[in-house]
Amino acid sequence: DLGPMMLKGVETIAPTAVMVTFAILYFGILIDAGMFDPLVNKMVKLAKGDPLKITIATAVLSLMVGLDGDGTITYLIVVTAFLPIYERLGMNKLILACLPAMAMGIMNLLPWGGPTARLMTIFKYDAMELLQPLIPSIVIGALYIIGLGVFFGLKERKRLGIIDIEPGSYQEIAAASLEMSSENLRRPKLFWFNVVITLLLVITLLTNTLPLPALFMIGFVIVSIANYPKLKDQKERIEAHAGNILTVTSLIFAGGIFAGILEGTKMVDAIASTLVNITPDFLGPQLPSIVALTSMPFTFLMANDPYYFGIIPIIAETATGFGLTKLEIAQASLLGQPLHLLSPLVGSVYVLIGLVGIDFRDHIKFSTKYAVGTSLVMIITAIIFGVLSL
Repeated sequence: DLGPMMLKGVETIAPTAVMVTFAILYFGILIDAGMFDPLVNKMVKLAKGDPLKITIATAVLSLMVGLDGDGTITYLIVVTAFLPIYERLGMNKLILACLPAMAMGIMNLLPWGGPTARLMTIFKYDAMELLQPLIPSIVIGALYIIGLGVFFGLKERKRLGIIDIEPGSYQEIAAASLEMSSENLRRPKLFWFNVVITLLLVITLLTNTLPLPALFMIGFVIVSIANYPKLKDQKERIEAHAGNILTVTSLIFAGGIFAGILEGTKMVDAIASTLVNITPDFLGPQLPSIVALTSMPFTFLMANDPYYFGIIPIIAETATGFGLTKLEIAQASLLGQPLHLLSPLVGSVYVLIGLVGIDFRDHIKFSTKYAVGTSLVMIITAIIFGVLSL
């Protein structure tokens, strides 16, 4: 009986896998084409020798580049851009590790990010249905990250002061930040074209003009043909991002099979009914808030897969016994992601500390309190806007 259950699970998550595939390709093409290069250049030049401007620019760039949902790429671009100037001014490099990690904790909630894609796989929710109520939390969380940049910058400015750097140094730093992007891949003449296409994509995404998988398929076709008209170049760009795609989509398909078996055998229903019977009545209505708070330690101590594929479906089914919806539990489970991005179980964190040149222990010690703060701000915002009930 497992065969039909597995296939049914794969069928239900196919749209999510398509969306993730083309979202990664879309943003990968734009990064290859250098759409973010002017932003990196501008921020390095504007920051000059003022630690406050530098930390704010670090936070803003991390949030902007984090739109692709890939922590590794975000860390590569942001750290490569700002590490020379942090070292030149003698600024605390732990800040350069903290701000991008916090930003990715928020950007990871986007539909093509890991946890949201898993929840869409399990519960078959549309991306906007799942995330639209959380937009205030995401926006306030992003503002909190920028506020952290201000806080760090004021501390560093007090410690170091504002340091004059020779004008030529800015060009050197900016040039160094772009070394990772091959010159023959960049398309500076198509910068505004790529920006306009991306804005149109965001608008159509928010207005639900077309299903998300279709939007990213169309967007990818447009930017790939416009930026790399030769078929050979398009093939090379797809191959360059194939590793990221395979890592995520293979997991999504496996998760779909897992969810299909759980649903088909009614295992989740049985476990949930047992939990409903043993959970005190007064705790039942508080499950969304409890899930939001416990998602921080859970996702730090375990990988996203066992948490979202194993624990959340059971809690969601349990919540229905108390008159709550599975959607509330799914949304609550996302709010602990800022702490998850510091977990030793997340591969990209090793890329981050390797690029910055710091110890993992120091990174955790410095950033944990700010990650918890980011999650708490997002949880409080969700409660204020009625996403989480008390």
